[in-house]
Amino acid sequence: MAAHTQEQFDLFMSQLRETNATLDFYCDFPKITRNVAEIEISLNTLNYLIGKDDLRAAVEALWNRDKRVFEVMDILIATRKKDDKKYIDNDGSMHSVHSLFRSVDGVMKFIEETGLDRVLKNKDVKDLVDYVFGVETGLDTNARKNRSGDITETLVARIFSNAGIAYREQVSSHEFPAISSVLGADQKVFDFVISTNAKTYLIEVNFYSGGGSKLNEVARSYTDVAPKVNGVSGFEFVWITDGIGWNSARNKLEEAFAAIPSIYNLTTISEFIERIK
Repeated sequence: MAAHTQEQFDLFMSQLRETNATLDFYCDFPKITRNVAEIEISLNTLNYLIGKDDLRAAVEALWNRDKRVFEVMDILIATRKKDDKKYIDNDGSMHSVHSLFRSVDGVMKFIEETGLDRVLKNKDVKDLVDYVFGVETGLDTNARKNRSGDITETLVARIFSNAGIAYREQVSSHEFPAISSVLGADQKVFDFVISTNAKTYLIEVNFYSGGGSKLNEVARSYTDVAPKVNGVSGFEFVWITDGIGWNSARNKLEEAFAAIPSIYNLTTISEFIERIK
């Protein structure tokens, strides 16, 4: 007998959300501020270059004073030393961008061939610290994908807390010998564990705004794990998932929906809370 009806599955799919983003998802300003603060002294020193017509003379003056300040210049073109970005020279050979900061000639090549010479001479930038804050804000958008999973867990944790539900996060299946035994090679770290007098709920949480093979793998994995967990007295597997990415893996999710009794999305999570209360 299927865990859910076709009607229930169709309703579940109609409830999937386009995004799980709260306003603090878009930019991690504390991280941006830390990144800028780490190089702020060097950036303030490099401000000396702004408005100089003879940039080579200005670069030489700074080089003779403290050549280390040039080590942060790659951030001015939205790259970092740790990224080890490469460029191709006029002769077709490849070099590391950061290798340019080992000489005055290299620094001048970097400034002139990136176009920074015009930006500095024309005073298009008034302060490099403020400019880099903007660059870091732009670079931080690349971290949104990594934050997406975390933000769903944070949202679910907030929902549990607001409902007065006690929970633990990131709990290994090894804490429960009976569960560890049935999982075998499928040992897991569950996103949440909620223990009540009647049952212990082992909960996985995710959100997919886009498609991909990952969704099929997750659905297949949980379809296998759920009956193993549910077969152990006093335990239940719960999957909270959402996101319009599931439209691209509808068939695989439908198979999981028919096999796993406790699947919820961010709309129906209230039903789970009512159950455990």
